[in-house]
Amino acid sequence: MENINKFNCNNITWREEPVSTDIRDIVEIVSSTGFFNDEELDVAAELVEERLTKGTASGYYFLFMEVDNKVTGYSCFGPIPGTMSSFDLYWIAVHNASRGMGFGKIIMERSEKEIARMKGNRIYVETSSKELYIPTRKFYEACGYIAEARLKDFYAPGDDKIIYVKKANEPIVL
Repeated sequence: MENINKFNCNNITWREEPVSTDIRDIVEIVSSTGFFNDEELDVAAELVEERLTKGTASGYYFLFMEVDNKVTGYSCFGPIPGTMSSFDLYWIAVHNASRGMGFGKIIMERSEKEIARMKGNRIYVETSSKELYIPTRKFYEACGYIAEARLKDFYAPGDDKIIYVKKANEPIVL
């Protein structure tokens, strides 16, 4: 987290309520990572649209990190229907130009605290088994998530879905 000290903390702001320009910003952030296809970019945008249309009834909650008044990273999460207190972390992304500065871990930690505040006690996140996603899996593991399940050939032949879980409020290992 040393790299975050390069930024004046007064230049970092947080908000939870999405605005219409977040659709464009999220597509730019997610696209910049080089991890996602056009269909996935559409899904990221649709979640913001859904929240803007339905409010919290959408089941989607957001946390936006702005550096110098520009959305630099975000997370999207929500309660899993039919469960008592489990949450999905649908998206967490930092613009590629700002990766490696510790922002992802800060967004994750703040998201986990918000989920705990909402009475969530288990957080689930999923990702691909493809080699491209090794950094993603290492990130989740560094944040204390445990790979609980692997669904063979879920996304495509040879591309498994890996489901990670973490109890809310467990500390992030740096």
